[in-house]
Amino acid sequence: MSSEKSAAPVERIIKKASAAGKRIGLPEATDPRMLEAAAELAQKGICIPVLIGDANLIKIAAKEAGITLPENVEIQPVEDLEKLELFSTQLFEKRKHKGMDKETALSMMKQPLWFADFMLSNKELDGCLAGAVHTTGDVIRGAIQSVGVAKQGGMVSSCFLMILPDGREITYADCAVIPYPDEHQLAGIAVDAAQTHKKLTGQEPVVAMLSFSTKGSAAHDRVELVTKATALAKEMAPDLKIDGEFQFDTAFVPDIGNRKAPGSEIAGRANVFVFPNLDAGNIGYKITERVGGAIALGPVLQGLAAPVNDLSRGCSAGDIVLMSAITSLLAD
Repeated sequence: MSSEKSAAPVERIIKKASAAGKRIGLPEATDPRMLEAAAELAQKGICIPVLIGDANLIKIAAKEAGITLPENVEIQPVEDLEKLELFSTQLFEKRKHKGMDKETALSMMKQPLWFADFMLSNKELDGCLAGAVHTTGDVIRGAIQSVGVAKQGGMVSSCFLMILPDGREITYADCAVIPYPDEHQLAGIAVDAAQTHKKLTGQEPVVAMLSFSTKGSAAHDRVELVTKATALAKEMAPDLKIDGEFQFDTAFVPDIGNRKAPGSEIAGRANVFVFPNLDAGNIGYKITERVGGAIALGPVLQGLAAPVNDLSRGCSAGDIVLMSAITSLLAD
């Protein structure tokens, strides 16, 4: 029964993405997993997959993998001279103050990952998905230098949507990007995670700032960092339901929340959990997944001006399909 309940949110994400009809760029287009995923995305109408790379190599790779690409799978060749000229000029203008020359910009733009990101920045795509071949650093670097961050002083972080065995959906942040955020970064992570949670689930975010202390039960610099971040997040998003600092059980279990933090509207009711550092976040989501039996969807990148998401290099075609759907939901 629990497996049926946990499958329902995944089915909702797929259905909602299908209705949106977004164009999602897949720049690692010769990888058999990408080709298989593109075929499934097109066949099921989940999104419009756009394979980006050398058109001949993509067709050869599909033939060798025994994959027939439906007609509604688009192939965008990086040999497109008009786009190469436009995108490389844009990159040069953005990076010339850092010493980049036009030749280097053109060389970089011939790489499908960069080409895809600049298609996104020029609104020719609604989102991009990579990481099956490239490192997380490569994916984030290309995204920042193309679409940029969403707001002045913003930064890129991540979250995981955790689907519990009983079907509940909760969000964990940050679990993959910023190792030891300061109070300003932690506040930004909280606000961005709340927005991501709402886009992916439709639920009103209720945010708990986590610590090893609950409302002053321990005194430490790391606790103070969380309390400062909580105050900053409230200033950044006055209408956001957020409180802390909380131990996880206080934030998650209603009875414990009522005892440890009486009067808090967040304690015991949170659906977004912000960890104080990457150690806690990464360990926490993996324990919830492996011991708790949750489905972990992500990492979902947040804080960018347009949706770019990162895959594990060990991902399956099914993972790519689901992350393509998630990327679609993050697109405006």
